[in-house]
Amino acid sequence: MNDFEQLAELCRGKHIYIQTHNFPDPDAIASAYGLQRLLALYEIPSVLCYDGKIDKLSASKMLDAFRIQMFAYEEVCSDMSEKDWIICVDAQKHGGNITDFVGEEMACIDHHPTSVPGEYLYRDIRLTGACSTMIAQYFRQIGRKPDRDVATALLYGLKMDTMQFTRGVTELDIEMFAFLFPLCDQEMLTRLERNNMEFHDLKAYGEAIKRIEVYHKFGITDIPFSCPDALIAILSDFILALQEVEVAVVFSYREDGIKFSVRSEDPSIHAGHLVHQALQGYGEGGGHAEMAGGMIRKENMHLLGKYSRDVIRELFLKEMG
Repeated sequence: MNDFEQLAELCRGKHIYIQTHNFPDPDAIASAYGLQRLLALYEIPSVLCYDGKIDKLSASKMLDAFRIQMFAYEEVCSDMSEKDWIICVDAQKHGGNITDFVGEEMACIDHHPTSVPGEYLYRDIRLTGACSTMIAQYFRQIGRKPDRDVATALLYGLKMDTMQFTRGVTELDIEMFAFLFPLCDQEMLTRLERNNMEFHDLKAYGEAIKRIEVYHKFGITDIPFSCPDALIAILSDFILALQEVEVAVVFSYREDGIKFSVRSEDPSIHAGHLVHQALQGYGEGGGHAEMAGGMIRKENMHLLGKYSRDVIRELFLKEMG
């Protein structure tokens, strides 16, 4: 772990933007929000930003609940210059899920594995269950307690990214849960965790069920229409819940290409390596051992030919042996 005060010292006198990945989920939002409040303790203002869109109900509820101001790129691009500094949170440049903004990416705080190394003045990349855990640890490191809103947001991000402490949990995640829990608004946390599905999501569930194929322990399905990143990830968790499935792949056909979400409960199958290798020559992918994502961009979809669904299935089956 790096010393947070090193980052604060680097940021003094600079115009700071805190950028998440393109479709920020609760963990990304909580981490960016927590970091913004940390920097404010050192009288360093910052702006939260992202590209893409807020496409998950849990994320939009969170923004409303804590009155978080988070700006889409088109809202800030006219004000951003090459001299401005960007802190990447819950994402890394060259990671495939974060747009290259005009400013200079000077720092990175992330809990995902590094696929393409980037250069930063400040780098804190560790494998934890959630990026929120790392931000919470910064508070403890400088001897400050986050206020109730920040503690609740960080705890919510931590619980969501670890699926209620059932996925990718580390000892540090447990320690930070113990640190945050007495400080949080438990009633607010309960409200955030309820009713996070919208009615139109059921159509995607229906297609995923109708089109699923299972080979030994491998389950794969596709959604023939556009789904947001967050919903594709939820569906991959849903498929993984089947007793017969230990590795799940879900992909959605969208205007920008084909988006993938991969999950693995098999210790011999690394989800990040699987999607990276399977999509080589067609797209890009990577992530954790248990959860990963990938993308075949629109301009490369023709490489799959007429029967793209069959080709994708064979790419993953071949990679799994």
